[in-house]
Amino acid sequence: MTLYLTYRPQSFADVVGQDHIVTTLERAIERDRISHAYLFCGTRGTGKTSVARILAKTILLSGITDDNLRTTFTKAIEDGSFVDLIEIDAASNRKIDDVRDLIERINFSPSIVQAKVYIIDEVHMLTKEAFNALLKTLEEPPPYAYFILATTELHKVPDTIQSRCQRFLFHRVKDDDIIRRLQYIADRERITVEREALRAIARHAQGSFRDGIALLDQLRSLEKISLADVTDRIGKTSVGFLDDLLQSLTDRNAERIVETVRQMEEANIPVDTVAGDLLGVAREGLHAMIEKGQSTTESLRMIDILLKSLRDMRSSPLPGLVLEAALLSLCNSEESSPSQVKTRKATDKESRTVTSPPAPPSEPVKIKNDLPPPSAAIEAEELTAASVARHWETILKMVSSSSVRMSLKDATISGVEGNVITLTFGSSFHQGKVADTKASRAVEEALLTVFKRPVRIHCVTQQESSSPRAMGPDTDLAAAAAEVFGGF
Repeated sequence: MTLYLTYRPQSFADVVGQDHIVTTLERAIERDRISHAYLFCGTRGTGKTSVARILAKTILLSGITDDNLRTTFTKAIEDGSFVDLIEIDAASNRKIDDVRDLIERINFSPSIVQAKVYIIDEVHMLTKEAFNALLKTLEEPPPYAYFILATTELHKVPDTIQSRCQRFLFHRVKDDDIIRRLQYIADRERITVEREALRAIARHAQGSFRDGIALLDQLRSLEKISLADVTDRIGKTSVGFLDDLLQSLTDRNAERIVETVRQMEEANIPVDTVAGDLLGVAREGLHAMIEKGQSTTESLRMIDILLKSLRDMRSSPLPGLVLEAALLSLCNSEESSPSQVKTRKATDKESRTVTSPPAPPSEPVKIKNDLPPPSAAIEAEELTAASVARHWETILKMVSSSSVRMSLKDATISGVEGNVITLTFGSSFHQGKVADTKASRAVEEALLTVFKRPVRIHCVTQQESSSPRAMGPDTDLAAAAAEVFGGF
């Protein structure tokens, strides 16, 4: 028998990491206030089915005082052979005929004890017709019938079903809880395993007891399980790549950032997951700055850049490139001192804090569209509001869409912070036109060509801008129309 089945919780006392649920159920049992329908929801491997079986065992053994009978019934329930406990996998019994058969059997009284318990796993897999058939029974169940539904996708369960159940949300299990359970199993099974190996298994499990115990079961044949053994079998996790990226930001190592993103893509690690983890780190840094009473400008800047990259990833054919550009933008700021990155190791409780250095705010600079175009060979230079305005005509000509060019002529540079240029528009129409993903990418590519570094733009309206907006050039409506419908 596999380790997960051998060490599956058999009582509420064995359940780890779900104290809020166990406490509520135990009090309901003590006060004889058990509901006829429960809905257990949460990610995989968090104990939904195990708790359902424990609750079912409690209901079925209620009122049984004879010790021999309790022992016999308990063994049958745990073996899955107890006739008054019916477990259904909705993934393979999802049609209306399957539910109708279940409803017909409900009408028969219990065979052995005073109750019948139905556990329906992955209930979200039922069809709409099957849910409708089940709904009537949940509304008016026989006094002896109890339903325990389990799902990993709560949003797929109709509200009408949810409203007739007591709903319990199972939390992802903490790594420390998984490690303690794995260590307990290793001690019982006489498995020699390094502490760091257990930590790596817990990280890989991502809050799932089942996945963690299954990996330990896979490695138990080794004489001694080391961290290298775990890494060889599961590869590098997103957490490992996250640490590499944080260190690269600290060292301002652009080459290492590019190499790490490439390794993530080769390992099929979702870049949006890593970006989300980086956002979590930046959030912790923001909270730390607030607690210390320090400036939050740069933490907010990092969050803004990462949020924009996450939005762009959804529509980009190369999401890795989007993350790469965002990280290089954070890494390559010339006006700042090195970022301060504090990485929380798995063995302590420190939080990772990532802050980017401050850049002096720029005064709004009026874009002059009548400047003569600069020479074709433009040397890389410092990114400032003045330098952007000086090359604006060249940047406009590099944008292929005439309508986007027209909207850009409504823009004013209201700030340059690091590698982010804030453009303020007098019209929300023009702001929305340039803020579009395709349009903003075209402008950023033109800026990359001119300034020889990744540059991002942030588009706001005059009402949203905190800086006073310098008036831009007047727009000739006739010339603008000619440009859109046939000019240039």
